Amino acid sequence: MATQGYGIVSGEESEIHDEPHVEGRRVTVRVVQARVEDRGDAPARVADQLGLELADVYAALAYYHSHPEEMAAVERDHRDAAAAARERSDLVPPDGE
Repeated sequence: MATQGYGIVSGEESEIHDEPHVEGRRVTVRVVQARVEDRGDAPARVADQLGLELADVYAALAYYHSHPEEMAAVERDHRDAAAAARERSDLVPPDGE
């Protein structure tokens, strides 16, 4: 695990992402939230896998839940970008998918 704690940088303040992320890292709040809450990974495991302090994982989760409008906008942006990419792609999924 990392030995230095970081803060959360909002999407508006970020120079590397259009969404909130751990300061000094490219790890987004959305990635942390998805791993812990959607996949069910333990916060300590997520911290270890991403090279974060455990406190950073909890800070990301707190940010996610404290900024619901911003995080909903981030999710919409990702869905819209994925839809646009699918429209531009000429790849077709295999039968049955």
